[in-house]
Amino acid sequence: MHTRRRPEANEILLGDNLELMRGFADGSFQMMYADPPFNTGKAQTRRTLSTEFAEDGDRVGYQGRRYRTRLLARSSYKDSFDDYLTFLAPRFEEARRLLAREGTLYVHIDYREAHYCKLLLDELFGRECFLNEIVWAYDYGARTRRRWPAKHDTILMYVKDPAGYHFDAQAVDREPYMAPGLVTAEKAEKGKLPTDVWWHTIVPTNGHEKTGYPTQKPVGIVKRMVQASSSEGDWCLDFFAGSGTLGAAARELGRRYVLIDSNPEAVEIMRRRLGDRPPAPRRPPAARTAAPAARSHE
Repeated sequence: MHTRRRPEANEILLGDNLELMRGFADGSFQMMYADPPFNTGKAQTRRTLSTEFAEDGDRVGYQGRRYRTRLLARSSYKDSFDDYLTFLAPRFEEARRLLAREGTLYVHIDYREAHYCKLLLDELFGRECFLNEIVWAYDYGARTRRRWPAKHDTILMYVKDPAGYHFDAQAVDREPYMAPGLVTAEKAEKGKLPTDVWWHTIVPTNGHEKTGYPTQKPVGIVKRMVQASSSEGDWCLDFFAGSGTLGAAARELGRRYVLIDSNPEAVEIMRRRLGDRPPAPRRPPAARTAAPAARSHE
């Protein structure tokens, strides 16, 4: 068995994230962000998970297996979604092992899969380690006339130790009050701390941030996670790295990163995006005070 290592330099790795994660030592990362695929076999297709294996099924899932849909009420959570969750479970287990004691994992997931992933994460981390459900709200794309248009993603936030995690609200960029006339002029000028609902545009098609990767997330939302849950010099990990947005946010904020993806196109995009900049400083993380399990903000 090979000796597990700690990261020493910013890395962009191509390969199976499960195998690559197993090569790192326990507690190597302070903050993690994961934006996993949605079990469809198509990069931009987001459909509800199918539940019954059938060679003539109407849906194609992980590794090309076909499924026939059926009502959730006919089976348990584990029976219905075993294939997809079996893919995710060992990766989330490794994520927990790799988190530092004060560390935080953010899982960015489609609203149709969020509740299944939360049940899985509750089982792996413990319900007491669930900290937040963050809603990223945006306004773009087609609008159905048959139901309320779905214009949000879900980000599940779990900590390694609910009694001793790092959360620095003061490091997060403030945002304008929605009703500035209801607060003092001083407060309106200062802005407010974000809540668990984040209004943020998608990556503009003609913006400088755009890489061409189909599922790219905006730096602004990932930057907010990095600011709150890590300090300068800390290590951050994204094991479904895609276009490398976590790496871009980490570099900007003076953190260090490891990015993993199994798609050669994604790795090439990340290397073009990040490879021509100097590495983040390697000074030790600043001393921090553990956050209590619950806290209120202005």
